[in-house]
Amino acid sequence: MAVRRPATLPMRLRFPQLPGRRSDEQLRSRGDWSYLPLRGRRRTFNSVTPLRAGRETFPAMLEAIAGARKHVHLETYILRADGVGERFKTALIERAQTGVVVRLMYDALGSFGLSSAYVAELEAAGVVVVVYHPMVPWRPRWGLNRRDHQKILVVDDVVAFTGGINIGDEYMPVEEGGGGWHDMHARIEGPAVHDLARVFQKTWDSAGGPPFPRTRMTDFVPLRSNHLSYVQVISNIGVLTRSRMRHAYLHAIRRADHTIRIMNAYFIPDLGLRRAFVRAVRRGVSVTVIVPSTSDVPPVYYASRHLYSRLMRAGVRIFEWPERMMHAKMGAIDGVWSTIGTYNLDRRSFLHNLEVGLITIDRDLAVELEAEFDADLAHCREIVPAEWEKRSLWQKFLERVAYQFRYWM
Repeated sequence: MAVRRPATLPMRLRFPQLPGRRSDEQLRSRGDWSYLPLRGRRRTFNSVTPLRAGRETFPAMLEAIAGARKHVHLETYILRADGVGERFKTALIERAQTGVVVRLMYDALGSFGLSSAYVAELEAAGVVVVVYHPMVPWRPRWGLNRRDHQKILVVDDVVAFTGGINIGDEYMPVEEGGGGWHDMHARIEGPAVHDLARVFQKTWDSAGGPPFPRTRMTDFVPLRSNHLSYVQVISNIGVLTRSRMRHAYLHAIRRADHTIRIMNAYFIPDLGLRRAFVRAVRRGVSVTVIVPSTSDVPPVYYASRHLYSRLMRAGVRIFEWPERMMHAKMGAIDGVWSTIGTYNLDRRSFLHNLEVGLITIDRDLAVELEAEFDADLAHCREIVPAEWEKRSLWQKFLERVAYQFRYWM
């Protein structure tokens, strides 16, 4: 039965409690809500399913697109005209030809080199395509430094996806001809879908896309599932929201009692975050970070390595992903708080690029992500401080120089 509410009321206030599930009051009494900052809308009754790499993510996204009846909104930083890109092009064209409204937005810099023939084929089939900040200074809405790093798929305002995975072969398994990149994505159902739809629409409008009706939540049927999450969708499209994800991380790290597990592709935490990690260790919290052992952006890789010594001296354990590129942006704290999204722990994500992330309060989900983290950790190599200090003077020099330019990377 649909529950009618005024659109201005927060989603968490007027839902009946589902049988067997924790109410907001129970969550507060257990301290779970204390991991969330006071600012930001909390959405109840969501289903969040983590997806691992392209092997799980691409089939789930393509299945959702194939089932679209009203609209498909796809936003990505990188769009390639390779095997995966062709699969998505075919799926979008098929839906557009059946009368489904299909909107596609990609970043000009991230998708640099995408052929005009690929885009023309989409537009000829009726797909509405918008390029975020074209790389031509004489055109309106041009911009070089501020890029659209968001990855969002919203289908019919019923199901949505977000995370670190772009549209390209690099995320497919090596045995299937891909690059074997490791990453995490998430499939979402519930009222948080509408928040992701709003983020897409705001970005679409800012990029000059043709306007379309604003998504609304005057009616909503609560999900009845055995796995429900409390979700905040955080984006930084507005000036006042640029540092919101950083604040969410800081708040949760300061609240941590037992464990902090972070997997991040471009790990250059600022002084505030580093101090929060150090203080957590002093409280007896186990802080573990997985970083890539190789990177598609060498300057960021070297700048990140410059920080390892001081973090390890403070008791932070750092592990390197030993295989091909690790591109994930995932975190879990105390088996309560978790995040999946596009945010890297660096200045570019917090202040320059458009980013989006999920913050979830769900013990089942956090434990599942911690299990994924521990499984990945078993394949990683821990950086031992005594051995780390023996690296060459040339390596140390590169790291120091790269770190000086961290704010421009």
